[in-house]
Amino acid sequence: MKGLLMNAIESGKKLEMIYLSSKGEITQRIITVEKVGEDYFRAYCFARNQVRTFNMSNILSIGPLRKHRRGA
Repeated sequence: MKGLLMNAIESGKKLEMIYLSSKGEITQRIITVEKVGEDYFRAYCFARNQVRTFNMSNILSIGPLRKHRRGA
């Protein structure tokens, strides 16, 4: 996972993530990764319109932003 996050920093590409919050809420977010640590990473979250810190162990799914087609 760290490799994916580091590649996202280098390329500047957005990632799509499904995340389990500390309150137990599952959210889908689009992010731009800024910094990767040992257990956490910092990213701009387009759902919240601000930089957030995410716990890697709370990621349920993460990958490149998929192109959404109309009518699909």
